[in-house]
Amino acid sequence: MKKSRLLIVGAGGHGRSVAEAVLISGDFDLVGFLDDGAFARGGNVLGLPVLGPARTFTDYAALASHAVVAIGNNALRKTFCAQLQAAGFALASVIHPRAIVSPRAQLGEGVAIMAGAIVGTEAVLGQGVIVNSGAVVDHHAQVHDFGHLGVNACMAGGTVVGALAWVQAGAAIGYGVQLAAGTVLKPGEAVWD
Repeated sequence: MKKSRLLIVGAGGHGRSVAEAVLISGDFDLVGFLDDGAFARGGNVLGLPVLGPARTFTDYAALASHAVVAIGNNALRKTFCAQLQAAGFALASVIHPRAIVSPRAQLGEGVAIMAGAIVGTEAVLGQGVIVNSGAVVDHHAQVHDFGHLGVNACMAGGTVVGALAWVQAGAAIGYGVQLAAGTVLKPGEAVWD
């Protein structure tokens, strides 16, 4: 069966981690990266070409049918996802094979779930969500569009992270807590009712 061809927007640390997840899983044929800075420096990343800057996505439509935005900045990820869709790309979700995702979880388009992450039963992830390495989204928890859980962040059952919110490394959200859109929790910070 022929695999869909994939471009990764962003060749920084998160982009490389997403690329590694793609290569390990074998779910896509990874074509390369789009990244302004990496393209200006030339060369390749992880043995894959940096094909051009992250703009005018229609220029790359013949190379791949799918793309994933692997950039931690929530607002920029949202902007690029909209531009890619307008250029005709399908947003790919990348799930590291060492992540645990309930078959009853609902995942939006363009989600990245990294190694060691856990997404529990009936959890809901919106479009463009990042669940980083070791992060936990427990049962019935929700992460709205373009939310971001850092490494080892933890959402207890029934919690809600609003759109564009960022739960940084090691932060924890107690049962039933709802974070407003755009909220940023500092590393190690905990919130509870």
